[in-house]
Amino acid sequence: MSFGDQLKITSQYLFPQHLVSIAAGKLADSKTVWFKNWFIQKFANAYGIDMSNAVEPELTNYACFNDFFTRAIKPESRPIDDDQNSLCSPVDGAMSQFGKIEQGRIIQAKGHHYSALELLGGNEEKAKLFSDGEFCTIYLAPKDYHRIHMPCEGTLTAMTHVPGKLFSVNPLTAENVPNLFARNERVVCYFDTPFGEMALVAVGATIVGSVETVWHGTVTPPTVKKPSHWDYPEKKVSLHKGKEMGRFKLGSTVILLLQKNQWQWNEKLKPASPMVLGEKMLTRQEKS
Repeated sequence: MSFGDQLKITSQYLFPQHLVSIAAGKLADSKTVWFKNWFIQKFANAYGIDMSNAVEPELTNYACFNDFFTRAIKPESRPIDDDQNSLCSPVDGAMSQFGKIEQGRIIQAKGHHYSALELLGGNEEKAKLFSDGEFCTIYLAPKDYHRIHMPCEGTLTAMTHVPGKLFSVNPLTAENVPNLFARNERVVCYFDTPFGEMALVAVGATIVGSVETVWHGTVTPPTVKKPSHWDYPEKKVSLHKGKEMGRFKLGSTVILLLQKNQWQWNEKLKPASPMVLGEKMLTRQEKS
């Protein structure tokens, strides 16, 4: 690792992560016209943002930076795979890692693993459900579309907010900070699906202002120190494949956990593969 990369990693342990994130969130919510227009334009130029697929392509029409960052895109620009036996990508991003959950362990990066139990905030009952199942981790870069959609049809059964750190989740940090995704603040959403239970984990990161869901709104108040849990026994929240379920205000990572099944991953996938919302990720094979 170069000295510069080492400095980037070390500095994340030293600076006040939540304080910086709160300040960034306030700036991103600013509706001061000259500031928000300058901020949005600078960001769009720096990351080469393609606005051609946005419902609102004019940068100055967004009320604040967060509205721009979580902008809606034209549905036709992201066709949703219609195979009833498949799961599609819930986001635009890059496939960091994917594969089998072996002995309760999940690959973070080469040489780094963490446990499903840690990721799920110590919930042993839920962690056992995903024993020998499958996982995937998708990283959202600043340039990406930042709404999260359903990879398959599902009915919400529970949600847990796990407070934690706010390390960056870029590839450099994933390769050098042990237990990264199980240390960072995260929102775990459990769904009953045609394939069994599914956990969709929205992982917070440096300067992530908040994580929101369509049924709850903001789930990550920075003052909360203990885990919060919600059960949905009446199963009122049912979402079809491809429907929006939440969003990040400033970027992060999504992790999916699936129960053991006859899964076949898309043969085109490999670590660092670019992903597009709606693209087929894996298919349940029919039993002979």
